[in-house]
This record gives sequence, C-alpha cells and structure tokens, in this order.
Amino acid sequence: MAWSLGLGLALTCAAGCGRRQAEEEKASAPAPLVTIGQDQSVSPVPAWRAPAIAITDANATGLRKQAAAALKAGHLYGGEQEAEAAIPLYLALQEYSPRNERIRDGLRESLFALLDEGRKALNAIDYDAQELRHAHEVGAVARVVAPADPRVEAFLDRLDRADEAAQANRLGEIALNAEHIGENNEANGAIAYFREALRERPGDSRAAQGLAAAESALIRRAEAAADRDDYDGATSWLAMAAKVRPGFVTIRDARERIAMQRATRVNGLRDEGIAQLATPTAPGLRRARETLAQLLRIAATGDPAVLELRTRIETAAHYGLFRAGQAFTDALSNGGRGPQMVVVPHGAFRMGALEGEADSSDAERPVRNIRFDRGIAMARTEVTVGEFRRFVNATRYRARATRRGYSTIYDERSGNFVRAGNVDWQSDYVGRPASDDMPVVNVSVGDATRYAEWLSEQTGQRYRLPSEAEFEYVLREGGQSRFPWGDGAPPAQSGNFTGGNDVSPSGRRWSNAFPRYGDGAWGPAPVGSYRPNQWGVHDLAGNVSEWVDDCWHGNFRRAPRDGRPWVNPGCRNQTVRGGSWASSPAHTRSAARQGTDINNTSARVGFRVVREI
Repeated sequence: MAWSLGLGLALTCAAGCGRRQAEEEKASAPAPLVTIGQDQSVSPVPAWRAPAIAITDANATGLRKQAAAALKAGHLYGGEQEAEAAIPLYLALQEYSPRNERIRDGLRESLFALLDEGRKALNAIDYDAQELRHAHEVGAVARVVAPADPRVEAFLDRLDRADEAAQANRLGEIALNAEHIGENNEANGAIAYFREALRERPGDSRAAQGLAAAESALIRRAEAAADRDDYDGATSWLAMAAKVRPGFVTIRDARERIAMQRATRVNGLRDEGIAQLATPTAPGLRRARETLAQLLRIAATGDPAVLELRTRIETAAHYGLFRAGQAFTDALSNGGRGPQMVVVPHGAFRMGALEGEADSSDAERPVRNIRFDRGIAMARTEVTVGEFRRFVNATRYRARATRRGYSTIYDERSGNFVRAGNVDWQSDYVGRPASDDMPVVNVSVGDATRYAEWLSEQTGQRYRLPSEAEFEYVLREGGQSRFPWGDGAPPAQSGNFTGGNDVSPSGRRWSNAFPRYGDGAWGPAPVGSYRPNQWGVHDLAGNVSEWVDDCWHGNFRRAPRDGRPWVNPGCRNQTVRGGSWASSPAHTRSAARQGTDINNTSARVGFRVVREI
C-alpha cells in the first residue's frame, strides 16, 4: 500500500528528528501563525507540538494500551491531558520503537480518525463558523504527523480553499455593508467576492447567503426607485438582481410586487385625473393634463390606463362631462325634465355656398372655414308646443302673437299665407289648437330667446339659440353637398319637405317641389316623425324653419370665424335657417338663409335650443 511507505517515512522523520531539536526550535522562535498553503495566512492557531512523553521498557506496553483506548474514545490530541491522547502517545511510542507494526498501525488509524475529524469540521463550517478554527487545529496536527501523505495534502488543500473562501466572504460582507454591491461585475464588489468564495468552496452557505443579501440589496434599490415612480430604474435594478442568482423565485416575486405597485400607482393616477375632470373647467383640465404627464412617465407603453385618461381628457376638452352622440335631459328646478339634447361632435366645415352652386346667392358667400374646438348639445327636435306651454304656465309669459292678437298662417282656400287673428303659439299652421307634440310655431325670436333663458334659470346650465354657423354645421353633418343628404332628391322618410307627391286636404299640390317625393304631411308634422341625421338630430332641413341667434347680414364678409353668433346690438332683423314643410327646394339647400323682422311670427318658423357643455 502507498500508506505503508508514505506514512512510514513521515513518521520516521517526525520521530527521528528528536525531542531536543524540536525543543530548541520551539525555544528559539515565537509561536508562528499556522500557514496552510504556500502564501496563505489563516486563523491564528498555534503550531502544534507533541508533548514530551517518556517511554521505557517498563511502561511501553501500558502506554500502547492507553493509546489504543484513547483512539477508541476519540481522544486524538489536545486537551489538558494531551499527553494521554492517542496521537502524542503513538508518536512517542513510534520514536521509542520505530519498527513496531502495532504502533505503526495505531498511528495510521489515529491519522485516519484525525482527518475524518477535520473533514467533519470543514463540512460544519456552514453551521458553525468556529469549526474552521477546529479544522486548522486538525491541520496543524496532521502536518506534524504526516505532512507528505497525499491524504494530508488533500485535506490541507481543502483547508486552504476554505480559508480563501472565508477571506472572500469577509471582504464581500465589508463591501456589502459599504453598499458596494458590484452589480456591474466590479472585481472588488460584494458579488465578485462571494462568487470567488463559491469557486474556492462550492456550496459555501455564507457565500450563498451573501449573494442572497446582494440580490436583496439590488431589489431594495429597485423598490426605492419604484417608490420614486422611477419604474424604468426599477426594471434596470431588477435586471441586475436577476443575474446574481439566476433561477431563484425572489426576482419573480419582486417583479410581481413592483408590477402590482406600478399598476396601483398607474390606476390611482388615472382615477385622480378622472376626478379632476369632474369639473371640466380650465383649471380642472390643466390639472388632469399634468396628471396625464406624470402617468406617461411611469406607465408602460400601451398601458390602457393612459389611453383611458387621455381619451377622457380629450373628451372633456371637447365635451365636458359628456361624450359625442350622448343624449340627455336636464332636470328643471320646478319639476320635470328639459328638452332631450344630443351632444354634437366637435369638428370643422366650410360654411356657405360655393361659387356656381345652383340657386345660391351672394348672401351665402364668401365661403369660410369654421372650426368648433368644443362640442355643443343641440335639441334633438324643435321645441314642442307642450314644452313651450310648460314655460308659459311657469312664468305667465305672454308671447308676441298673444300680445298683438294675430300671426301668419296657411290659408287652405287660397293656398297662401295670410294674417289671422286669435292665433299664437298654441295654434297650428292653419290656426287650430295644436297638439303638444307639434313644433311650436307663431313665435318671435324674442319668444324663443326668453324660453332659452328660462331653461337656463331652471337648470343652472346655459341654454340659447344656436348660432347660424352651429346650425349649418349640424345640418351639413360636416359635408359640403347642396342638400344635407347630397345633390339629388331627398331619400324616403328623410324629412318633411315640399314633395311632388304631397297633397293638401283640399287636393292642392306644390308648384315647386322635389319631384316624386312624398312625406305624408301637409303642414308641420309631430317632432321626430322622420329619420334623424347621423348625429341624432331631427328636422333641421325640414318641418319648420328655425330662428338662430345671429342678426341678419347680407353676406359673410365680416362674420366671425369661430362659429359665434354675429350679433349687432339693437338689430331689427334676425336670421332664419333651414327649410320648412312649405319651402321650395332652393330654400331647402344646406346654405340657404333668410332674414326677417325680429317680431315676425309665422306658421312656418319655430326654433330649437342648444346647451353649452
């Protein structure tokens, strides 16, 4: 066996050098640090020296038995009674009787037991750091017993690596405490030191714990960045942390926590912005936009919360608390509801008639571009007799025709419009009592304006007559054709117009009408009897013409460019827009307009309201 030769030589050297030489070396030099490995200094464990034991013929047999008992009991070296330990006894006995096989075998078994004890100490370092010192003590003894034995050399090499790992761990912990984590692979960072420890001693729990601590430190940095709303920074720190211990669930859990925090923050900002839009005034919109800017900085690309808030802000900027196409009514303070309104989308159009348009006039030019940056709510239908009656009953208001006792109605016998007495807003187009679902006619622009003011008082919102630009914009639905529906005859059931197929109660027909069109009515029809336009508004081009808020001007040369009504204080003539049940095709065009005295009342003219939002 390799053991017989190697251990024999080692033991011969250890014993043959003599106690005197050993004692002289001990006396002439200070107690050195035990060096395991060529250059590596380790824990301050004194160099081991076997105690002096006197062996004689008289005590040799007894001491050999004592050594065997000590080996069996595991007392290999050290302690207050070290002279009674197995290894010191066997060393002394080997020196006394170097050829005795039983002594040689005992020393060999003692060395095996010693190295086993050392291996157990190295394995226990993960549970008790003091075991490293214990391993050094074993190494010190083993080096004296058999320094050239391969098993001793292997143990000492392992011990050397454990020392290297301990030193690397110590430096890693110092770096970690100094927050020098080494996330960018710096050689003197904590991560590098702990990885060095694991290379020297695979499975080192102290190094593994150090890497876990480094990972946690990077996660804390990610969480701190998230607390500052720096989620890009948090993502970067987590990416660095993920490289420390690949495959561990801690990063996944941290990502989930930060993602949840981010989602909570994003949703909170979205809700905050929406709450700021509850009062969509300029300050509310400004605050909501500031919140959106903050949200954009922290939300991931494509986050639906960003889209939602941006859409809400855009909607609020254009429509307040409403949305395009929304229908609603406002509560009246004296009970009931106001007229049904529909939110008209914001946008732009070209107002007026192009040069060369058939039946157009200079009163409809020059064409100008009008843009509405904010939507409005327009009544779905003309104001009805029933709605106007509620206003009159609530205010005891006396309309213009009521005060003067007459209005202009249709005379079936002559086929003309004539002045008739005892006719007012309660009358239909021929002077008979009107049902509540009919559009109110025989009202002046002053009557219409007073009704809108009453609605404002009742609801706390601003109701008014539409401007001429608003009326034409909604009538055209953003288009530019001659008629709202295009350039030909009206589609079936599109409105109450003068049609070639219409017949009066006495059999009269229109001399100037849309050929082959019939709507089943002669005179105004109940509101909403025909299809609405694409924005949900009925009868802008037909049924009854309507007062608008603009004074009459002979052209658009100096008209406002923003869609506001063109008003001159004290003007005596007001603009009427939209065709009626009795209008020629020329006067049913999208651009057609006419002016009339502000006090005129007629069975062809009614009105509708708009509400600012």
